[in-house]
Amino acid sequence: MLILKNACLINFHPSSVQQGVDIVIDNNIITEVGKNLAASHKSAKVINLNGKLVSPGIVCSHNHFYSMLSRGIMAKIKPSGDFISVLQNLWWRLDLALDDESLYYSGLTGALEAIKSGTTSVIDHNASPSYIKGSLNLLRKSFEQVGLRGILAYEITDRNGEIGMMEGVDESVEFAKTVDEDRKANPAEHLVEAAFGGHAPFTLSNNTLKLISEKLKGTNKGIHFHVAEDQYDGSYSHHHFAKDIVKRLDDFNLLNNKSILVHGVYLNDNDINILNERDAFLVHNTRSNMNNSVGYMNKLNQVKNPALGTDGIGSNMFDEMKFAFFKNADAKGKISMDDVFRMLDNGNVILSRYFGKKFGRIEKGFAADLVIYDYNAPTPLVNENLQGHLIFGFESHDVETVIINGKIVYENRAFPFDTEEIYAESKKAAKSLWSKMDAL
Repeated sequence: MLILKNACLINFHPSSVQQGVDIVIDNNIITEVGKNLAASHKSAKVINLNGKLVSPGIVCSHNHFYSMLSRGIMAKIKPSGDFISVLQNLWWRLDLALDDESLYYSGLTGALEAIKSGTTSVIDHNASPSYIKGSLNLLRKSFEQVGLRGILAYEITDRNGEIGMMEGVDESVEFAKTVDEDRKANPAEHLVEAAFGGHAPFTLSNNTLKLISEKLKGTNKGIHFHVAEDQYDGSYSHHHFAKDIVKRLDDFNLLNNKSILVHGVYLNDNDINILNERDAFLVHNTRSNMNNSVGYMNKLNQVKNPALGTDGIGSNMFDEMKFAFFKNADAKGKISMDDVFRMLDNGNVILSRYFGKKFGRIEKGFAADLVIYDYNAPTPLVNENLQGHLIFGFESHDVETVIINGKIVYENRAFPFDTEEIYAESKKAAKSLWSKMDAL
């Protein structure tokens, strides 16, 4: 049993601040929240926070850890004048060059950086067409080694031929089975869940969508697909199938309340209506959209379940929520500051639907995924202005300690193991990866 004593408890959405609270954690669940609880549990480990802030853990609802070794990339990349060229010249060469070593260190360094920034759960989407079989279990190993929670998916696509497509489907099916078996065997240590990934509908034939639908049936999982990130995706769907992009997916019964669609910059009203009817999620990735110059999703206010992700630009959700707010203001969008935090909180709804637990609040019965900060507010911090502090004040460097599944995984800005060797090996893996890219 662990007790966080004398904490300033903050919940993101609905926003609330409560001073002088004790939080009791038993195994992986918050069992009590209230005043002066430590005195009633004399055998528990007690950490006196002396008024430091504690929040629920933060969820990144879409990421690509396989892109970690692209930071500062020195491979030879042709100039890319449009989004499809960016995919062809950079990302599809990088993912093709990934092997077990580079993918493992991508996952491991990604997990470390997520936790250091207060991100306790990452919903990841992997692509490694030269290393498909076993890739999700390898990523899972990196998550569990660091203590990060997550939902993993492999990017099924037709762009690498039928064999590559089938291997992606098989990997998705086998990983989902493995996750379910392990959860039954050891539910208390269950950190990683599975989804069925797909690149984007313009690289998925009808036969492939039908196959994914058949394999998905009865698994109690959802899909994790990119949709309408660029105008090309929707145009392709209309040209080849005479259908709106989400309608095409829905016709294959691929949408349910665990479906995670990503970007959606060019979804139309009919697409959004179907998405909402199926109670599915749309993940907004502000920084990635800006970086790729694909445009702004100005219909977020129409989406029932919007969420926030990074699309591989790190795991710093403080940066992502700030950019979501500022870009919306710059684009004269229709969402409020409160909407941004509802989007952030919807990551917890995704977790709840996959893990069957409650996430995202510091309350009795919720998962013990928590972040402790040393943020010293220069102005009063109360319910009414917490969101303003989070947008204009909080930074990832304020994260001091992180608890995931009831365990301290990062304490006083340090991991309980040496990370220097990990980063040294990661640098070697990156150089090897870039050389392989140049040889393609």
